Amino acid sequence: MTAPLPPTAADGPVARGAPAYRPVTGASPTAVPRVAIVGANGHGRWHRRTVAPLHAAGRLRLVALVDVQPVADEPAAPVPPGVGVHTDHREMLAAARPDVVIVCTPPHTHLPIALDVLAAGADLLLEKPPVLSTDEHRELAGALAATGRACQVGFQALGSVALAELSAAVGQGRLGTVTGIGTVAAWQRPDGYYARSPWAGRRTLHGRPVLDGALANPLAHAVMQCLAVAETVTGTPVRPSRIELERYRVRPIEVDDTATLRIVTPGGPPIVAAVTLAGEDFVAGEVIVTGTAGRAVLEYPTDRLLLPGDPEPRQVPGRRGLLENLLAYRADPAGTPLIAPLARTAPFTAVLERVRQAPEPTLLDGDLVTVTGSGPERVVTVRGINALLRRAAGQGALLSELAVPWAVPPVCTELAALDD
Repeated sequence: MTAPLPPTAADGPVARGAPAYRPVTGASPTAVPRVAIVGANGHGRWHRRTVAPLHAAGRLRLVALVDVQPVADEPAAPVPPGVGVHTDHREMLAAARPDVVIVCTPPHTHLPIALDVLAAGADLLLEKPPVLSTDEHRELAGALAATGRACQVGFQALGSVALAELSAAVGQGRLGTVTGIGTVAAWQRPDGYYARSPWAGRRTLHGRPVLDGALANPLAHAVMQCLAVAETVTGTPVRPSRIELERYRVRPIEVDDTATLRIVTPGGPPIVAAVTLAGEDFVAGEVIVTGTAGRAVLEYPTDRLLLPGDPEPRQVPGRRGLLENLLAYRADPAGTPLIAPLARTAPFTAVLERVRQAPEPTLLDGDLVTVTGSGPERVVTVRGINALLRRAAGQGALLSELAVPWAVPPVCTELAALDD
């Protein structure tokens, strides 16, 4: 029997006091939703592969693709006949009149595109991070309330059955009193990764925040999974009261590729994230929940779960797709809550804003790093970083608290309670 997703007061617009979801005036309740993708290249190709079988099954109709570059072929998801291809999302909205728009563009473009989509009367599947500041979050939340539209955020790991089982175990007290939540991930990114686009590795672009760092982009899921577990512990949405942050880099980039982060919440366990894109060995991403009666580990990218009493991690198959969930919510908003509504991501955005405001990451070089390869495949790793990050996540500590000689003091910020 599948365990339920952890309860949260952010399970949809109605639960947060916003106006009820309003179907488009004049739309037939049995009409096949018209779907468009803005940002059809890059990670947008993953969304195209998700859409393709739903289009083939008649559960939606793909009507348009948008990208500023020529749309690349995707063998696993060829463009169906009759799908419009555009370079401007406003032109597409006027021509295709979609019911649902998937936005998979650079983070600094999310808010203006999302506002245009809502004004056109469509619902959103908005890639993470949804926005880059609490002000942007409030503006988008206000537009959702004013239009009665829905926004699902692309934290797809929140739909994991393994996360639901972990949350159920926490809620049932199998770990006792939870004393800490941590996450560790160690990936590698070559030089070519930071040449993939004009905004790669940038803090700002054309005067707007970008934040293409480890915490904000590739390893954002690690932080969001921890926040989801914390929801279960407290029984309410997380309200960060203090954020402590250490950021490092191994290249002349403007953002972090290595970081430790601690989120302190009133009445809840501390959350520590210890992540790097300059790892010696690959660690996919683990969420570690420590309690007075045991410890649990969820490898969130693979849905492998270890609970107290388990002899070894086991695969827990199954994920609820965010697009399918959004379509189900559109059909039955009272009975089908969104998995990742915008309101649920408010704590993540609060963390992201502190990352944006923090000083430039400290450069690690010389004897602290190892360089292999050349050209676009050149890789820089931090010596001993994997063991250090595991200690940090396991002990709930920052690197500066582990007597690491190159670590710098954290930037600490006290936060007022987040607005509803």
